[in-house]
Amino acid sequence: MLSKSIILAILLSALSSVPLLGQGMRGPMMNGESMGMSAGQKLPGLQFVGIEQHLNAEVPADLAFRDELGNPVKLGDYFGKGRPVILNLGYYQCPMLCGEVLQGLTGSLKVLTFELGKDFDVVTVSFDPHETPDMAATKKRDIMRRYGRKGAEQGWHFLTGPAESINALTKAVGFQFQWDEKTSQYAHATTIVVLTPDRRVARYFYGVEFPPKDLRLGRVQASQNQIGRFTDQILLYCYHYDPRTGKYGAIISRILSIAGAATILLLGTLVFILHRADASAAHKALRRAT
Repeated sequence: MLSKSIILAILLSALSSVPLLGQGMRGPMMNGESMGMSAGQKLPGLQFVGIEQHLNAEVPADLAFRDELGNPVKLGDYFGKGRPVILNLGYYQCPMLCGEVLQGLTGSLKVLTFELGKDFDVVTVSFDPHETPDMAATKKRDIMRRYGRKGAEQGWHFLTGPAESINALTKAVGFQFQWDEKTSQYAHATTIVVLTPDRRVARYFYGVEFPPKDLRLGRVQASQNQIGRFTDQILLYCYHYDPRTGKYGAIISRILSIAGAATILLLGTLVFILHRADASAAHKALRRAT
């Protein structure tokens, strides 16, 4: 009976402390302040370079491009299949950043169990209207060799197109770039955009390396939960997408709520087991007495 009393005391303590913990912690961002530069503080020569997030904006379906085989395609051909699309914007002759983004994306996708071409697609589009399908095909062969999964070529598409299609697409997703005469290169930001099956902007992820957890959660959300496991739904409850950073961050109060509920369930189970053991012992004692 003493152990039962101790368990009950712990249970009551857990019940009283969980709400206080949930209210007392706010996570790493305090007062909602962003530590980034303001929109008007861009470096010289980069006034028209950056990302202007257009969350939930619709990407046009009728934009004309050519795939890596030179076949005419429309952007909408890669949607409407019930799976999300990762949009990667760059150019195939980029000497540095674009290749780093593709390698970072490839490395992150290799870690995940989702099947390219079945659970999601990737569309890489050159924003240089002078590039050709042959350049796209060369880049695709390199990336498919790095990715190394059979059948992946059916789900990763490399496109080139005219300036009007490129401008319409980059404008729709807020991707801003410009030609730098001094370096004879394009100045541009590094990001990938996750699109829903109905061509709406769902998430932006920045940089040249993308945490597999963020990519997984982003695609699960963009698919309207058509892909992923039950554990992904738990993670989405505990993690929140921050558009300022392009990352998923933990919501401390929700994690504490789940941990508290699990603790209460465990302690409740122990109380039930102890109660049954006490009742069984009392019944046996009564039988021996009679």
